[in-house]
Amino acid sequence: MPKKTKHKTEYLCSSCGHVSLRWFGKCPSCGKWDSLEEQVHETPAAHRSAILTGPDNPVQLSTVDTESSESRIPLEVEELDRVLGGGLVPGGLVLLGGEPGIGKSTLLLQILMRLSRRGMKVLYVSGEESLSQIRMRAERLGTCPEGLWSMCECSLEKIQATVKELKPGFLAVDSIQTMSAPGISSAPGSVVQVRESTAIIMQVVKTMAIPTVIVGHVTKDGAIAGPRVLEHLVDTVLYFEGDRSHSFRLLRTVKNRYGPSFEIGVFEMTGKGLRQVTNPSRLFMGDHSNPVAGAVTVPCLEGTRPIMVEIQALVTPSNMAMPRRTTTGIDSNRLAMLSAVAQRQLGIHLQEYDIFVNVAGGLKIAEPAADLGIIAAVVSSVQEQPVPETMAMFGEISLTGELRAVGRSELRLREASRLGFSSCVLPKSGSSALNVPEGMELHSSPDIVHAMRCAGLLGV
Repeated sequence: MPKKTKHKTEYLCSSCGHVSLRWFGKCPSCGKWDSLEEQVHETPAAHRSAILTGPDNPVQLSTVDTESSESRIPLEVEELDRVLGGGLVPGGLVLLGGEPGIGKSTLLLQILMRLSRRGMKVLYVSGEESLSQIRMRAERLGTCPEGLWSMCECSLEKIQATVKELKPGFLAVDSIQTMSAPGISSAPGSVVQVRESTAIIMQVVKTMAIPTVIVGHVTKDGAIAGPRVLEHLVDTVLYFEGDRSHSFRLLRTVKNRYGPSFEIGVFEMTGKGLRQVTNPSRLFMGDHSNPVAGAVTVPCLEGTRPIMVEIQALVTPSNMAMPRRTTTGIDSNRLAMLSAVAQRQLGIHLQEYDIFVNVAGGLKIAEPAADLGIIAAVVSSVQEQPVPETMAMFGEISLTGELRAVGRSELRLREASRLGFSSCVLPKSGSSALNVPEGMELHSSPDIVHAMRCAGLLGV
């Protein structure tokens, strides 16, 4: 007599997708607490065919034809083409993530309308809005083109049949958390549903060579919900970031199989949609009529793009036993380390002061090239002595106070020169081999003591 099939119970981490046969208070994979959720084991769509098809036998890679895969579809928007590495790739799957209300759907609809006006048939699948709501948004952005097709559906089985029948040149799915895959009983938005839905979409678009963008919501922690299993499946991951108190938005490349990673595009949210900002350095630089103490301009790199950023510092006497180290746009631990280096090497007693550091414009800086600018802003504030307004500074600082060279120094110098800076303080290491822009004076410094003297913040 055949045995009855038993439903197998497993525990799935809602943060990283780790599967365990027993419950743990802490996920063994990502270490997050109380993230394992009980569910009945399901074999996702066993009838699904292989995602990619090709020869049964191995072939020499040098004989593979790449002409069809090399062709890109430029969006003719400089900021978008930059983050995508030159445009859309046929069959490429792009994941667009961001906080609710940041402008993901607006950006996606603008891309669809631009492509459809160029004669391309595009399909917009929405699981969150009705057709009338989509039409209202489209009319706010401009005249609705004829080549833009839309459907409100959550069933991937119907979506798959529609794509095969319509054969669009571009597909957009908003959002992946609302999609429901056939044969999966889990609720939409669960790890199994999101992972299987993405795999089905990938199978269709790779087979038909359709460039596709799927929208993914983010969690309270800022990660794309679903969770990071999506980032491994797709070809490109874009994060749409921005401060709600500012009208500017950053589109950041986190992963890109067809181009450079960590590129950014800058946009401004207006009443008629998103407008690209072609000169972001003007956005993040200060606009002071006179030099101000505590403000230093640093040429930073976002991907391969140089951006001039103003770093602001405010140093005030502290009334607390433990002085505060508050930052916006940089790591607070980095500020604590740099403050200790400045106190040791420059002899400035910062343990009696509260230090507040801010990056103008809401930009977040992670590269160590901003170290010298941070220390200069702090010293400038505590000494109440401004840095010359035509001077830029960059360089990594070691724990011994030495300045270490950073990458792409020539690119940083050219951007500073283009925006009217006539001098720059930078690490001495490797500075002699640089091609200095005409009219730019370099102050090559071996350590922070020499750098602060060049900036006029310490006695000669």
